[in-house]
Amino acid sequence: MGNIYTGIELGTDSVKVVVCEKVSDKYEVLASISRESNGIKNGEIIDTKLAVRSVNSAISQINDMLDFNVTKAIVCVSPRDCHMTICTGEVDVIDYNEIVGADVSNCLLAALKGKEFKEEELVTVTPINFHIDKKKEVSDPKGMKGAKLKSRVVISTVLKEPLYRVLEVLKLAGIEAVDIAYTSTGDYYSVKKKSLDNAVGAIINIGEETTNVSVFNKGIQIKNGIIPVGSYNVDKDISYIFKISNHDARKLKEEFAVSKASYADEDEVMHITNGDGEVKDISQVGISKVVEARTREILKLAKNEIKNLTNREIRYIIITGGLSELAGFQNVVDDEFGFIAKVAEIKTMGIRHNKFSSAYGIIQYFDDKLSLRGKSYNMVNKEDVTKMTSTDKDSTHNNNMISKVFSHFFDN
Repeated sequence: MGNIYTGIELGTDSVKVVVCEKVSDKYEVLASISRESNGIKNGEIIDTKLAVRSVNSAISQINDMLDFNVTKAIVCVSPRDCHMTICTGEVDVIDYNEIVGADVSNCLLAALKGKEFKEEELVTVTPINFHIDKKKEVSDPKGMKGAKLKSRVVISTVLKEPLYRVLEVLKLAGIEAVDIAYTSTGDYYSVKKKSLDNAVGAIINIGEETTNVSVFNKGIQIKNGIIPVGSYNVDKDISYIFKISNHDARKLKEEFAVSKASYADEDEVMHITNGDGEVKDISQVGISKVVEARTREILKLAKNEIKNLTNREIRYIIITGGLSELAGFQNVVDDEFGFIAKVAEIKTMGIRHNKFSSAYGIIQYFDDKLSLRGKSYNMVNKEDVTKMTSTDKDSTHNNNMISKVFSHFFDN
């Protein structure tokens, strides 16, 4: 049995869960689910009871697909109001003959020394580079020789209250958060490759009610912005113009419309009965014009947000989120951005849909984080690979939850 990881995202529209097993450096999806969510808005918990029910429903369904019960997960959190600073840590190497994972962990921990977070909570400590005895920089010092190890790191924090609400909901649903990461981090890792790791670029995730825009430099997130418009606005436009329910509008958007009206079939028509019993004839061209207009607005706003976030030359733009799966979406992206921008394409069997980009990507992020620190972790023990009994759902103090999250990496 390889290492098994679970990623979970609590979104406004749905709870996404992805369970993967790492075998020979490849991530094989064991199970995935996207389940309608309640009590969650813009990635934040607004009703704990409803959110817990949503998580329980998703986890119950995912457990039915597996030979074990999911009780641990890496958790996506919104980068809303995130704060990023660059710090430096330096330590004496434990054994001069070889730098090991413990030296890396100690060095990153040293970068946190003296830092106090009053209203914010730590989310990530991401190394920019390492220096051994003031020599040239390296990305992974393990196995090298030296007396001192130094690292420049990006420390990222978010407001405590919304983060603690997410962790509390998971705890009440019987899920232990073993690590936390931004949804944007997951998006990046879901499309990660060497060419991106050496450039400055942006990831655009069109969510249900908001669109998240993140700027990455050499694989490290340095800026983030949120636009208050998303896929739901497309649904509302369709509902208003054609006088149909939001439910029918969404279904038509996903199953009938295309992103660029010029590619729509003039002869294609759908018949929808509204709440008053009136039959509406909706052409593919007509609905596609509505979808295209709002999609272009979202992309233009995202383009402006990238300019506001950074003056650096952008080498790539990747768009993800459920809306990006609409037929012909790349054609609209080409019109707005040119060939610098691409729609994400997740090719992994079992999650071939961009709505899973965050939950899937954080699994790869977590594994990469473990590898740098010379650690291994399995979210499922061998004795757990049978149907388990119910888990303890008693809540714990928020500080204890955060301490447990980072204990795997800093041994505290």
